[in-house]
Amino acid sequence: MTTRKSPGLDKSQIVETALRLLNEVGLDGLTLRAIAMELDVKAPALYWHFKGKRELLDEMATEMNRRAAARPGPAPDAPWRERILAGNRALRAALLGYRDGAKVFSGSRFTGTEHAVEMEETLGALVEAGFTLPQAVRAASTAHLFTLGFVTEEQGVEPLPGERREGFDVEERAARLAAFPLSATAGADLFRDYDEGFEEGLLVVLAGISARYGVD
Repeated sequence: MTTRKSPGLDKSQIVETALRLLNEVGLDGLTLRAIAMELDVKAPALYWHFKGKRELLDEMATEMNRRAAARPGPAPDAPWRERILAGNRALRAALLGYRDGAKVFSGSRFTGTEHAVEMEETLGALVEAGFTLPQAVRAASTAHLFTLGFVTEEQGVEPLPGERREGFDVEERAARLAAFPLSATAGADLFRDYDEGFEEGLLVVLAGISARYGVD
């Protein structure tokens, strides 16, 4: 039996519904069947647009990246540090808008070429500052991977802003680890004040990049 294409159903509508549903059920609960139910269509109708969940996740990640890129960015002549800071701050903000946002984003293949605009500008700023292209790629990707890893861990504790998983009470943890005073005290830095932790960590990454490649 041939599945008919659902009239008026397009990719953007499916992706928007999937992103909204992601906040309700998380990545594990996000299925093509659940998305189809939200759209009031049969699941096979989605296969006109996406071959499977992996292809849908690629498009969702692409849309997240579009929204990150749409945030106000640095000036065209901004130095490399400012450009990396701005790009990764925007990425984190975009990922935090969705439950499991970092997990969806990680390992995804962007569709289209819009992402190359920011990439070209960032690599250009790094090369102009004195990095070789391979060094520029490594520098930019290292900062990017720090952000993905940081947000993945952050969302493991706080799936959405203002929502906190059970089992991450800092005071309870400190009492449980009382025999290990340094580890007990570390909980306040590990599981609180994620904004401050992200900013400090990103500055550490930038300092390491500068020291490693000898570029200020």
